[in-house]
Amino acid sequence: MKMRPLHDRVVIRRVEEEAKTAGGILLPGSAAEKPSQGEVVSVGKGVSLESGELRPLDVKAGDRVLFGQYAGSTVKIDGQEYLIMKESEIFAVLEA
Repeated sequence: MKMRPLHDRVVIRRVEEEAKTAGGILLPGSAAEKPSQGEVVSVGKGVSLESGELRPLDVKAGDRVLFGQYAGSTVKIDGQEYLIMKESEIFAVLEA
């Protein structure tokens, strides 16, 4: 099923982080935090400005982004978990 978010919303798939600390200690699943990185799956058309113009979003599908641990709303579609959040909840786009 395809998803197209409305306005300035973005659909993100969380990217699992390493389950090992910097010191080499393996973390059990219950001790690991929710990942705060993800891949943008789909974006809305943009923000409607007061002048009536449409400002496109700065992120695009395929971007890897950094967001707050409790940002967005979690939805499950076809067995896959996604986050839907406003573009303003994204802190940064991670570049290689």
